[in-house]
Amino acid sequence: MNFRKDINEQSVGFQMAPMVDIIFLLLIFFIAAAVYSQWESKLEIKVPTADTGLDRARYDGEAIINIDKKGKFFLNSVEYTPVRLEILLKKLADTYSGQPVVIRPDRETDCKYLIQIIDICAKVDISNISFATIKEDSKVGSE
Repeated sequence: MNFRKDINEQSVGFQMAPMVDIIFLLLIFFIAAAVYSQWESKLEIKVPTADTGLDRARYDGEAIINIDKKGKFFLNSVEYTPVRLEILLKKLADTYSGQPVVIRPDRETDCKYLIQIIDICAKVDISNISFATIKEDSKVGSE
């Protein structure tokens, strides 16, 4: 007896539905990554120049504090008062030891605001601080 005679042996072929799902997931991932990477440079801040201004590796979870010309503090494009920023940084420091902080002051910012941020970081035991600069010959107004 031949039982295999009635079996239809056609190949399934290439399935498009799973491929479309994967493409949409990749698209959503890259759109979200592009949006979040622009948060720190959303403000019109021109960082100071330095001879040693290098593109450095980004750390996971680093807090990027922007200081505009008027001395206002921004974290993730949200304006914070010094007291509120201290509370927020304290929570970050308590949750993540070695929390990195990047300070992006505008070129025309008074140094008293920069010192105020450094003082807040010292109060909450954050010592991993870096400053955003660009090279003198660079035309770009970001890190």
